[in-house]
Amino acid sequence: MNRVTQDLNNELLVEFLEDKQTVFLEDWYKNIIIADLDTNKEKIIENGLRMYTLTKFVIKDSFSKDDLKEFAYSVAKERLDSNTNIGDFVYNVNLGRSIIMKHVSQSDKLFKVLPNSIDNINQLFDHFIFHAVSRYTYLKDKELQEKTVFINENHKDKLAILGQMSSSFVHEFRNPLTSIIGFTKILKNEHPELPYLDIIEMELNQLKFRITQFLHTSKVEINEDYREDILLANLLDDIYQLSYPSIVDTDVIVDTDIDNELAISANRDEIKQVLLNIVINSLDALRYKATKPRMLTISCFKEDSNLVVDISNNGPAIPTELVETIFDPFFTTKELGTGIGLFVCKKIIEKHGGTITCTSSETLTSFTIHLPL
Repeated sequence: MNRVTQDLNNELLVEFLEDKQTVFLEDWYKNIIIADLDTNKEKIIENGLRMYTLTKFVIKDSFSKDDLKEFAYSVAKERLDSNTNIGDFVYNVNLGRSIIMKHVSQSDKLFKVLPNSIDNINQLFDHFIFHAVSRYTYLKDKELQEKTVFINENHKDKLAILGQMSSSFVHEFRNPLTSIIGFTKILKNEHPELPYLDIIEMELNQLKFRITQFLHTSKVEINEDYREDILLANLLDDIYQLSYPSIVDTDVIVDTDIDNELAISANRDEIKQVLLNIVINSLDALRYKATKPRMLTISCFKEDSNLVVDISNNGPAIPTELVETIFDPFFTTKELGTGIGLFVCKKIIEKHGGTITCTSSETLTSFTIHLPL
């Protein structure tokens, strides 16, 4: 087909589209999807008319690809602002394409013209949808990132306030608590025969431990002056002594596999807090295991340049959806829990350059810590 014939056919097709514009738009209006809550409803009609005009331009080869892209970007912004389903937009655009093809194919005198123009029309619609959806996705991702940053910043502010409150709380309670602990030790030395003093001392130490947890929520760095070389075997022996009453009360079998030579440079009190918290949580979980044996397994070993501590129990499984949020602050499954413990554990381990993870199945729940040696 020569150039002159092609131009005549294109003019014929454009003339047909102009004559059928009202019919086309009415057909399109009746079938498009417009959400009731769409704040840009009037823009949908305007954009449909503009897209119909661009169809005529592409047939005459007199439109700019940059203009099409700019138009697609503006529509993407409108769809984002309307807070509607982008799928509705894609459906409406493809509906317009189908209606154009339907009307053109129904015209006998345009039957020979259609094959020469169908590719150009399809490319127009394909490029428009591509640019619009790509831009919409970019803007949506950017919006989500901004919201995430805002939530994180807001969360940090709340933690800072909590830190200030917890600092005040600790100072208010620390002096009388220290006095009580001191007098309890004196009573044990002077009257070792008195019953229940071991339990009182353990509970007081637990109270001190819980109060200290709140204080840790406002700290973000390690004081290097408090780092020391720690033998893991000795540290875990201390933890075993502290948790021994709960181990006996819950009737738990403790199995350990610890290299006596393993040591790390860390803040002893903080690492002790992490391990004690996980052991106590494991013992709490084992209380809900109806059948015996109730097993708590603690293993420590070297892996490459890391120290690995694995604390496992065969208590009830933690649901998958909860495992993913178990280290989030203020998240707890306990009736009287604070949701601070595991969050503080994660924070302490990360401050030491390590990681802590949780896995859970019907047979075993494990907390695994990696710390650089």
